[in-house]
Amino acid sequence: MPYLFDTDAISEVLRPRPAPSYLAWLRTVPRAEQYTSAVTIGELYRGAYRSPAATRHLENIEQRVLPSITVLPYDTAAAREYGRVRAELEAAGTPLADADLQIAAVALVHELALVTGNLRHFQRISGLRIETALADSR
Repeated sequence: MPYLFDTDAISEVLRPRPAPSYLAWLRTVPRAEQYTSAVTIGELYRGAYRSPAATRHLENIEQRVLPSITVLPYDTAAAREYGRVRAELEAAGTPLADADLQIAAVALVHELALVTGNLRHFQRISGLRIETALADSR
């Protein structure tokens, strides 16, 4: 099954002591089934530039993250899905942050399960498959 990795799912691997059970699960996912969104990469860059250790974080993104995962664009199809989901959540009175909705839209368009530790937010989105390996490791 192919997966779209949320920002926290990628950040976990870069921690000094990543969760061992999450790393074990990650080793079972073939490289060809590992994706992230350009929105997630933007969030990683924002975090790096805000950090006192910006150089180290930028190197991690460019030398460890980008070579090891396929980055999917936030394109017109994802924008359409974002609009649909946002309108649905707003009508229900349960809106989400734009970046989370954009990430979810990319997962929905490409029919990928989202790997995230942020279950509370993403479980509101109908039709979104969520992989709980990261949340389960915490």
